Amino acid sequence: MSKKVWLAIAASTLIIIGAFSYTTNNNRPKANVITIGSVTSDADIWRHLAKSDTAKKLDLHIEVKEFTDGLSLNKATAEGQVDVNAFQSYGYFQAFNKESKDGKLVALGTTYLEPLGVYSDKYKSVKDIPNGATIAIAKDLADESRGLKLLADAGLITLDKPFGALDGLEKIKANPHQFKFKEIDDTTGGRLLHDNSIDAVLISNSVSQAAGLNVLKDAIYYEHVNRHTRANVNIIATATKNETNKTYKKLLTLYRSKTAQKYINQKYHGTKTEVVKPISYLEGE
Repeated sequence: MSKKVWLAIAASTLIIIGAFSYTTNNNRPKANVITIGSVTSDADIWRHLAKSDTAKKLDLHIEVKEFTDGLSLNKATAEGQVDVNAFQSYGYFQAFNKESKDGKLVALGTTYLEPLGVYSDKYKSVKDIPNGATIAIAKDLADESRGLKLLADAGLITLDKPFGALDGLEKIKANPHQFKFKEIDDTTGGRLLHDNSIDAVLISNSVSQAAGLNVLKDAIYYEHVNRHTRANVNIIATATKNETNKTYKKLLTLYRSKTAQKYINQKYHGTKTEVVKPISYLEGE
């Protein structure tokens, strides 16, 4: 066989191998990429952590998918469209699992408590709020329940037992100060703080920050990490089939790293209180 024929065969072979290699590499799915679903500030945090040196050291490859509502995100996680989500409180997680017919979630670990606060332009302490005062509280059931627990923790009211994550004003057992409650859209809380008809208002941390408030400095009373707030601690969650996934659990190591916590504390002015507790703590064990 002539030298020219051999060269032609060799060239053809290289072309075929190169084409096969190109097709294979371009059709190959991304390996070891964790899709984290999140919302608002949590999405911002995970986008930052995904690019961090700590993520590289842990060999974590993260893509963040932002959602506009928690229910859709939990469903997407349960169905496997999202690997892990980081946005919700343990109480919200429990409520979803109780109602869901599309699959269940499991909590991988705790992240933070974002304190709900009682604010007032008129009074410096919850003890100063007079009898008959009007207190504004979110009308959303989950937020209303949380707000009432905070008022009970402050010693202002007592609640019926059991008191669930979606219970509301009807479960107030005793109101010795004859407070009047005005149910509001939580997003208006910052504006109502300056309303003369309102004596105190309960405002979530995300809303208070948007209003230029810091719950640790401006609230007259706020949540702390204790047995009353266990259901309000945020978690990282995934579908039940992933409960023992070691790579997903490394996300907790990433979140709890010193560099991550330094960034979070600086960006959110210390208002996302880190919680390093076993899931059994949230379950009340």
